[in-house]
Amino acid sequence: MADQANHSVSTESSLLPTYARAPVAFERGEGAWLIATDGARYLDFGAGIAVCSLGHSHPHMINALTEQAQKLWHVSNLFQIPQAERLAKRLVESTFADFVFFTNSGAEALEGAIKTARKYQAASGRPEKFRLVTFEGAFHGRTLATIAAGGNPKYIEGFGPKVEGFDQAPWGDLEAVRSLIGPATAGILVEPIQGEGGVRVPPPGFLRALRNLCDEHALMLVFDEVQSGVGRTGKFFAYEIYGVTPDIMAIAKGIGGGFPLGAFLTTREAGKGMVVGSHGTTFGGNPLATACGNAVLDVVLSEGFIGEVSRKGLLLRQRLARLQDAHPKVIAEIRGEGLFIGLRLHTSNSEFTVLARDHHMLVIPALDNVVRLLPALTVTDQEIDEAVIRLDCACVEAERRLETAENASS
Repeated sequence: MADQANHSVSTESSLLPTYARAPVAFERGEGAWLIATDGARYLDFGAGIAVCSLGHSHPHMINALTEQAQKLWHVSNLFQIPQAERLAKRLVESTFADFVFFTNSGAEALEGAIKTARKYQAASGRPEKFRLVTFEGAFHGRTLATIAAGGNPKYIEGFGPKVEGFDQAPWGDLEAVRSLIGPATAGILVEPIQGEGGVRVPPPGFLRALRNLCDEHALMLVFDEVQSGVGRTGKFFAYEIYGVTPDIMAIAKGIGGGFPLGAFLTTREAGKGMVVGSHGTTFGGNPLATACGNAVLDVVLSEGFIGEVSRKGLLLRQRLARLQDAHPKVIAEIRGEGLFIGLRLHTSNSEFTVLARDHHMLVIPALDNVVRLLPALTVTDQEIDEAVIRLDCACVEAERRLETAENASS
């Protein structure tokens, strides 16, 4: 009983401490805004790391979720699921793909994409081909295979032998990619725009050159559009910007609008090895998740919506360019496409994230000393202006700290 009593009065979190959580909790959201438990309003330019594509509490999402929740949540993929069939058909009609497999997350979508690329080679009589060329700075998830694909030692260390089958090239280095292609290579896995790596866009012609290499060597070109997809870049998917079509593509985040949902898409040829029994999921594509996915597409694929994302992305970049001119000691570079924007900083990105939060503005840190701006695709022009005002306040404070540090060292 004593042990039980001690446990009940403990103030220590029961969550496994794998996150350094910010000292704020939110109880509700409205569009591009989050309201904390103390009533404070925060302008959310993180959107759950590009997840809340339609913002918080979007009425169409609420209606779709509640309507489906009152009917049926889950049945398993042993039966027909009309909501999943409809969502898959819409994705096929709007992309390069012929087939869709639904998952719960981006990492699962990448696992399925990796398996599909390998299985294609086996089904083509080349079972020795299983390796994928990947890129430094990539992030593909936290499973054993996807951390190996990403290659970041920080995520791999301590989890036993690295999963075999991934060869990393420097980002944008075509000759390095060419040198890594060998008898066991099955494909190339790449984010059209690196997200966690720092919103790094590819060099001109790079993705086209990867497509040509895949065609030359009978390899699968696999795109990871978990973060860049579903309208985020001002196109439905980022591959459209570059005019390069993959064979397989993993998506997640924005497709569920906040409800856990992912998928991998494949051409008929690329998916020919994925037959009955070759892959599966318990929860993926259930009625509740795919009802939410359909609600997202109702909005994102409506006439003019993605064009508006592109326009608002340009407006944001214009405002940020002025901010950079005003604070050259803080902002080094503006990157990205649409509403998928990165600010590379001269000051610490983790410190800047806190400064922005102090002004009730939420941004997301990334590698390469970048903070990401990933607002809801429904963000208004006025909210963009307000975001830049709050970022300006954070820049002023960052400059003050820089000046104080310079004076102290002189």
